[in-house]
Amino acid sequence: MPAPTRAAETRAARQRALALRTVRAADVLWHEVRPGRITASWRAIAAQMVALLVAAQQASAAGAQEYVEDAVTELGGTSRPAGQLNISAFAGWAADGRSLVTLLDQPRITVLTNIAAGVGEQQAMQAGRYELLRIIGSETADAGRSAAGVSIIGNRTATGYVRVISPGACSRCVILAGLVFHTTQAFKRHPHCQCVNEPTIEGQHAAHIDPDQYFRKLTVAEQDATFGLAGAQAIRDGADISSVVNVRRKGAVYTADAYGRRVLATREGTTRRGSFYRAERQRAIDRGLVPASGRGFQLRAPRLMPEEIYRLADTREEAVAMLRRFGYFR
Repeated sequence: MPAPTRAAETRAARQRALALRTVRAADVLWHEVRPGRITASWRAIAAQMVALLVAAQQASAAGAQEYVEDAVTELGGTSRPAGQLNISAFAGWAADGRSLVTLLDQPRITVLTNIAAGVGEQQAMQAGRYELLRIIGSETADAGRSAAGVSIIGNRTATGYVRVISPGACSRCVILAGLVFHTTQAFKRHPHCQCVNEPTIEGQHAAHIDPDQYFRKLTVAEQDATFGLAGAQAIRDGADISSVVNVRRKGAVYTADAYGRRVLATREGTTRRGSFYRAERQRAIDRGLVPASGRGFQLRAPRLMPEEIYRLADTREEAVAMLRRFGYFR
């Protein structure tokens, strides 16, 4: 499995260091916000905070085109940029299009809202601080990724991109790092995401990491922290890593009444085109419950989450059988 280019590793390390420096500088400024006079003290530093983030966005976007050109060359291609990247276009507003003034005012609003709801002043201040640092780190990283993404689209030699993950990457980033994306596909990221996009060229289709190999290189504690106790155990027991991660998509997990108890289940894979739905329909056909066409089949069994499976199973063998039954094995 090929490793990331030296250009990508250098870019990723630079971006992480930049985000960390900016977050630390923002934290120092935040401590100027005083309980009892939150709005007045925030307004005294608001312009400095905006200027800090704008400078960080510009620094994050800087060098993006050169990085893409270096990566393409390192991969064996001849870089053919369509034009010169405009760095200033990636600074001055939020990734979602909002004004930075509006976005950076949100932590102040969070503090006041919490206090109005009866939360202690110090706890409310801490909530505002966490929100501010999340915004600063995420917006700094997003500017660099956006600039690199535009550079990849604008380079005629680049055919797509792969995700280069950083140490401590989350489970979703790990499985996405095993994929190659078209240049026009948006880079999926989350708050505090430190992944970077690296260009691909014609004939390069291998991802930089195999998620299963990556998992096996982690310690048990790291596996548990990244994939959750039950999720990590399911992968160690042979479950497909993507299946274990995808069942936790936002909005997919719910509780249901089944097997004489309240169980934790997922909607992932349960639509008519979903893998679990199709497997259950075939199971019903094999048992003679519905005709070979599958006509009349209705999915009634909830798809259990791994943690529910381990709660219900009495032995490892039973747990593995249930993991297979509920679609966690390929």
